[in-house]
Amino acid sequence: MSLSLAAYFDRIGFTGAPVADRTTLDALCRAHINTIPFENIDVQLGRKTARSQAEIHDKLVIRQRGGWCYEQNGLMGWVLAELGFDVTPLCAGVLRDKLGDGQLGNHLCLRVNLDGQDLLVDVGFGSSLLAPMIIAEGSRDDAPFTVGLSHSGDGYWRFWEMTGSDPFSFDFTANPADQSVLDAKRVWQECDPDSNFVQNLVVRRRQDDRHHTLRGKIFTTLYPGGSDSRVLSNADELLDLLEGTFDLDVPEAASLWPAICARHAVVFPDA
Repeated sequence: MSLSLAAYFDRIGFTGAPVADRTTLDALCRAHINTIPFENIDVQLGRKTARSQAEIHDKLVIRQRGGWCYEQNGLMGWVLAELGFDVTPLCAGVLRDKLGDGQLGNHLCLRVNLDGQDLLVDVGFGSSLLAPMIIAEGSRDDAPFTVGLSHSGDGYWRFWEMTGSDPFSFDFTANPADQSVLDAKRVWQECDPDSNFVQNLVVRRRQDDRHHTLRGKIFTTLYPGGSDSRVLSNADELLDLLEGTFDLDVPEAASLWPAICARHAVVFPDA
């Protein structure tokens, strides 16, 4: 199966002109992030995540699932290339500021060169970056987040997002990604018992200035000026939330409930 731009545009509700300009790029990123959730349900179910263009297209576009960075930005990269954008995959490291170079490859993002400017494009960082950013020092309001780019001091750029006092970040350079590094880290995150994605169900979705996160049993919505959280009670509530808030029809996710409860007891032993 080859990538169908028409099917992708229909999936995200994009009705603009499919041309390689900033208006189209901004509209595609916003529509994609507002439609396709970040999720690791396949990892939780012990399945291999989609790798090839055909597999990712089938999962995210045809079957209307979500995915993680390798799938989300993989799909966006192919779409932009098909439209004639100058797009380059980048190898990034989430929490490299705290955990070091071993984090490199745990995130895939994109660089788009447009009208002489390098732009960071990322529809796979938990749905937090609603529009591209010029790769230069600076910050902006991206409600409910504040987001920015800064120099890390050792040759890397650092993208950060913040809702409180502690920024969450990834580091990258503008050099093309080493695919072998991305592949190795993807396999580790997919299979290793120490991987956050093996240990925890994570589902996230943006709806303009609202951002929803399901992490295990805890569902949180961020919005300008505040947040709401609640703890899920049973597998039926999990399935209702996945379908109602995240537009995910994955009935087999109910089988994850015992593991979700066990993990919650480890993380919150006094709850």
